[in-house]
Amino acid sequence: MNQHISPTIPPVRTGYSACPHDCPSTCALEIDISGGRIGRVRGSSANTFTAGVICAKVARYAERANHPDRLTQPLRRVGPKGEGAFAPISWDEALDEIAEAFRKAERAHGPEAVWPYYYAGTMGLVMRDGINRLTHAKGYSRFFSSICVNPAWSGLLAGTGRLAGPDPREMAKADLVVIWGTNPVATQINVMTHAIRARKERGAKIAVVDVYRSPTMEQADIPVLIRPGTDGALACAIMHVLFRDGFADRAYLAAFADDAAGLEAHLRTRDPEWAAHITGMPVTEIEALAQAIGRTPKTFIRAGYGFTRSRNGAVAMHAVSCIPTVTGAWQHEGGGLFHSNSAIYSWNKQMVEGRDIRGVTSRELDQSRIGDILTGDPEALVGGPPVTAMLIQNTNPVSVAPDQEKVRRGFAREDLFVAVHEQFMTETARMADIVLPATMFTEHDDLYQGGGNQYVILGPKLVEPPGECRSNHEVICALAERLGAEHQGFRMSPREHIDWMLQATGRGTVEELEEKRFLDIQPDFETAHYLKGFSWPDGKFRLKPNWAKVPYAAPAKFGPYETMPQWPDHWAVIEEATEDFPFRLVTSPARSFLNSSFTETPGSIAREKRPELMVHPEDAAAHGLGEGDLARVTSERGAVLLHVRLFDGLRRGVAVAESIWPNRSHQGGRGINSLTGSDPVAPVGGAALHDNRVRIERA
Repeated sequence: MNQHISPTIPPVRTGYSACPHDCPSTCALEIDISGGRIGRVRGSSANTFTAGVICAKVARYAERANHPDRLTQPLRRVGPKGEGAFAPISWDEALDEIAEAFRKAERAHGPEAVWPYYYAGTMGLVMRDGINRLTHAKGYSRFFSSICVNPAWSGLLAGTGRLAGPDPREMAKADLVVIWGTNPVATQINVMTHAIRARKERGAKIAVVDVYRSPTMEQADIPVLIRPGTDGALACAIMHVLFRDGFADRAYLAAFADDAAGLEAHLRTRDPEWAAHITGMPVTEIEALAQAIGRTPKTFIRAGYGFTRSRNGAVAMHAVSCIPTVTGAWQHEGGGLFHSNSAIYSWNKQMVEGRDIRGVTSRELDQSRIGDILTGDPEALVGGPPVTAMLIQNTNPVSVAPDQEKVRRGFAREDLFVAVHEQFMTETARMADIVLPATMFTEHDDLYQGGGNQYVILGPKLVEPPGECRSNHEVICALAERLGAEHQGFRMSPREHIDWMLQATGRGTVEELEEKRFLDIQPDFETAHYLKGFSWPDGKFRLKPNWAKVPYAAPAKFGPYETMPQWPDHWAVIEEATEDFPFRLVTSPARSFLNSSFTETPGSIAREKRPELMVHPEDAAAHGLGEGDLARVTSERGAVLLHVRLFDGLRRGVAVAESIWPNRSHQGGRGINSLTGSDPVAPVGGAALHDNRVRIERA
């Protein structure tokens, strides 16, 4: 008689971590672990910002972590660049070859010929930022981070002087939530958690300002549809009405702003009729939004990044941040404006980044201009030698960097050595000479901070990595040993780095954080709402900013900063449509991808389906295009093939392409960033990824 024996089911335990991806939510996570692998991922209900909610793509993270196509061993290129022909090698061989390539570059052109390049594939402070320690120890070309936040942050700093604001959980206590220039349903779901709570518990209204009827706008009580790059005009018209109709808090302005009378005089010609011509909005809708803001003291503006990725993005952010200053909404719980809390953390990164050995003589190269740099542009190279060796971690510039035609030419150079440390064979990895397999966030220790909230979260190692994957920290330390780079940080473990940072910043020990899981460091109400004054010597918000003195760490001022407007305004430096290029194109994020991450997971691919271009039906008809047709989209920089999706949630003359699909997913092998430009945004750089004029025609 055969006895049925049930297979042993491994027990399930719960691990605690933080989402490592480039999203302001930085969700606190609870993760099922069984048999040495992660399973279901959910948001922590104990964390009052995450509030038990995470995005669908991270909920499916096991798809990514356990994917059969993960890189698990070091590889050496054996064919022409870009063809993807690689052979396995040992870790020692790989690291020795990288070190020798760096020494060769240094012998030929000096240490600045080596450029360690990274970004936000992980937001962990140890794994992301440790590459700078190697840069500083060796005197390599430094990395100027510019592709994402610079226009937004400089615009906010121009007014407040500090990159912080009201507790973002106060959205739930607002009577009007204005979600401006961001699509949190797709990109930071927790914003919607707190906004919808305000609607349910207080009867609050939700207004959404965007350039297309996004999933977030679908949930709005007050949808506000404008043309790309015209947010400054809308903000000015709103403030015109606030002054005109008696909604300006003159007592607050007298105490907390620099020149309210000058602003009011400037805005007299910036009325709704003026703004309607620029934004494409009807005058009645502008008036209605202004009235709603003026009549609602507890108006909470959640300002995103999307609307600032234009050539006038910094001016637009400053203009929007002036609105709660005119109304005095900063005074109220549930009122004011929030964009980022990055200034509240004040980490001591001496050990993780090697800041005590940071040289001031080596050049700083602009991340966004990697195409110009690798194709030898003297200005982009800051007058220095060519870049002939790179180590790339946490980013995929051959997909995500602007001006892709230059980027591709640069990476194809035979004299350029590239080592890529990655989780998957990305398009950047395919252009590499050496590819190293990288761990994921549950496979190493790290520390995280919320940009869109106020939490410090520990992300401990929960499982062993597959195959031969090694962490960023291990790779940097191994190269430092081979290259003779000296610093105490190379001799510390990730956990020791976390403990050092916590203690040096006055936030306890790693053991204490491990017990608590996360720390809430939100400043007190008066500080967060600037009721003790804004972060300028006189304590006053700058309605009239000094763009030359924006408190932002940048190697120089960029773009036409000398001509930036003195007051909030519509700064007409965007790529306006022309007869040859009659459309304005925005390259918005997709719901199921995150930059170029998750483009390999089956669940995300199934939801996004294929690269598409949203076009207004009347525009499509005028150009002989129908649903599903293949269209050639051409800018002054390149061309891309996209399938047309008819969509009436746009102003005429506007087109939207969601997501960063791999270049190879497009017919013709050219991705969306073949259309975008790398020219720096004033005043401190950045890429105008949503500011493109294009031509659309049947392929």
